[in-house]
Amino acid sequence: MHVVVNAAMSADGKLSTREREQVAISGPDDFDRMDRLRAESDAVMVGVGTVIADDPSLTVDDAARRAGREEAGDPPNPARVVADSRVRTPPDATVLDDRAHTYLLVSQAAPPDFVEQMEDAGATVIATGQDRVELVTALAKLEGDGVDQLMVEGGGELIFSLFEEGLVDELSVYVGSSVIGGRDAPTLADGDGFVDSFPELALSDVERIDDGVLLRWTVA
Repeated sequence: MHVVVNAAMSADGKLSTREREQVAISGPDDFDRMDRLRAESDAVMVGVGTVIADDPSLTVDDAARRAGREEAGDPPNPARVVADSRVRTPPDATVLDDRAHTYLLVSQAAPPDFVEQMEDAGATVIATGQDRVELVTALAKLEGDGVDQLMVEGGGELIFSLFEEGLVDELSVYVGSSVIGGRDAPTLADGDGFVDSFPELALSDVERIDDGVLLRWTVA
C-alpha cells in the first residue's frame, strides 16, 4: 500500500484554530489538486476528530473525475476510512451516507452495540488492537480489500500515529498565506511528538499554487 498524507496548513503550521474550527487555507487551484488526488486514490482516511469537527463527505467533487473512475471500473468515489479508537463517530455523520463505502477502524474494546450501529449504517468495521486502533494490522486488512493507494487528510493525531508506525510513503503539504497562531491549535503532526529517531523526509518537489506553496516529500 502507498500512503500519501495530504494537508493544508497556515504559514505558522496550524491546521485550524484553537477551537478546532475549519479554516479555508487552500485556494481554488489547491482544492482542485486535492480533488484530483482523491480521485486517484482507492480510499481517503481521516481521524474521528476530523469527522466530528468538519463532518466531511470525503468524496470527489468533479463530476468528470467521478465518471472517469467509473469508466475505469471503479466506484465513483474512493472508499472512506475513519480511525476511531474512542468510538465517537456520530450515527448521522456524512461519511456514513451511501455515496461511498466506509470502513470504520476501532479497537477490540469497542462496545458491540456501537459496532452493530455502525454496521447497520452500512460501514465495514475493522477491530484491531486492545484499546486503540492497531494501524499496521488495520491498513493491511484494507490492502487485502484492494486499497493500494490511501490518501490521508488528517488530523494531526492520526498523521503522527502513521509516522510513528512508519506507514507514510509520501507527504504533500500546502502552506497558505495566513497566520492562525495559538499554542493549542492543531498542527500537522500532534500526538506525543518525537524526541529522537525523527522520520527522515526527502524533498521531491516545490510548486507555487494560489497564494501559497505546495511542498512534496518522500519518506525514507
